[in-house]
Amino acid sequence: MPEKVRFQSVVGPELAGAIDLPEGEIRGWGIFVHGFTLGKDSPAASRVSKQLAREGIGMLRYDNLGIGDSDGDWGDGSFTVKVQDTVRAAALMAERGTPADLLVGHSWGGAAAIAAAGEATGVRALATIGAPVEPSHVERQYDAVMDRVLSEGSHEWFVGGRTLVLKRAFVEDVRRAHLRDRIRELNLPLLVLHSPTDQTVDIDNAGEIFREARHPRSFVALEEADHLLTARGQAQRAAHIISAWADQYIHGARPGGRTPR
Repeated sequence: MPEKVRFQSVVGPELAGAIDLPEGEIRGWGIFVHGFTLGKDSPAASRVSKQLAREGIGMLRYDNLGIGDSDGDWGDGSFTVKVQDTVRAAALMAERGTPADLLVGHSWGGAAAIAAAGEATGVRALATIGAPVEPSHVERQYDAVMDRVLSEGSHEWFVGGRTLVLKRAFVEDVRRAHLRDRIRELNLPLLVLHSPTDQTVDIDNAGEIFREARHPRSFVALEEADHLLTARGQAQRAAHIISAWADQYIHGARPGGRTPR
C-alpha cells in the first residue's frame, strides 16, 4: 500500500500525496507531477509511479491544490503555484531522508517539472511525458470561457466531469510563464517522451523542448500511446523506459557519500 503524506502548499492549504514504496533493491526516489486537472490517481500518475516503484524507484505523487484529496480551491493555484509546490514536494522527500533523485512530469506537469527542476532539492534527472513547450498551451482547454474570466474576474469551467472556477489571476499567471529559458538553463539529464499521435499536445512540442535543451538529452517516441496513457500497457512502458534511462544518473552515492535509502 502507498504511504500517505500531506504537506503544505505555498498558498497555505494542505496537499495530499501517496508514496509508492520501492520493491526489492532501492535504486532511488522520485516525484511525479501530474497534468493540468488530472490528479495523483490519474492513469499516467498512478501507473507510471507504481511501475517505477516495482523497479526499485520509490515515487511520490500528489494532488495539486483543490484536486482529489488535497485541500483548497483549484482556482487559487496557477502555473507558478504548481512549480513552487513541486519544489515543496522535493523538500518533503529530503526531510524524510529519501531525497528525490528523479522528477517525472506528465503533460502540463512536465512543463512544471522543467521549471521546478533547478530548485528542487536533490533532483539529479528529469523526464517529461507529453509536455508542452510553453505553459500557455493549456489556454485552448478553457478558450470558450476566457473572455468572461478576463472581464468578470472568474467564471465556472466544466472540465473532466466536474466544475472548476477559473480565475483571472490564474490566466494571467499562465500567460506570463515562459519555459524556453528554463529549458536552456537546465543543468540536468533530460529525457523527453512523447507520442507521435498525441491529439492533445502535438509532438512538435517535444521536438522544441529537445532542441532547446543541452546534453545529456534523450528523446523516445511512445508509438500508439494516447496523451493520457490510458491504453493498455502504455504507462508501464513509459515507466520501463524512464527506469532504464535514469539508472546511470540516480543509482549510487550522492555527493558526500550518501546512497539511496
